[in-house]
Amino acid sequence: MAQRNIGIAVDFSAGSKHATAWALRNVVRDEDQVILLVVIKKQKEVGASLLWEGTGSPFVPLDSYADNALSQYGIKRDDELLDLLKTEAPQKDNVVFKVYWGDAREKICDAVTDLPLNFLVMGSRGLGPLKRTLLGSVSNHVVNSAACPVTVVKAPFDGTSHGAK
Repeated sequence: MAQRNIGIAVDFSAGSKHATAWALRNVVRDEDQVILLVVIKKQKEVGASLLWEGTGSPFVPLDSYADNALSQYGIKRDDELLDLLKTEAPQKDNVVFKVYWGDAREKICDAVTDLPLNFLVMGSRGLGPLKRTLLGSVSNHVVNSAACPVTVVKAPFDGTSHGAK
């Protein structure tokens, strides 16, 4: 089978870790490229955000993430996510991170087209109807705008993280 680009939107929350685990167990095949998309709100025009603003950062392999390579972008290594990826990813060499700066709704949709992604998985923060109306829903926007299939994985209600099957 041909390699697919599977995107997973990650914000390091319990919900995004649960969605990552779900994607690795239910969507990703051995030959797939897994691209973990991280979007940072743009705060000031300096450093990496200025250099990579339009295209996002270069791919950061899983081994480099383990060595804290994303710290140059202001992202701390998340050991729980790292353990999850090392345990569940079929091919560790096919897992990369890509960092974007700006509005998560726009940047995730841009990534779908630019990379291009064959499939996208993302978690849901579980906003109620009022908060979703006032704050907007990233997942709702992406589902309605992305140029590939999107699955939104809701976090379990029992408070567990990615360990639930």
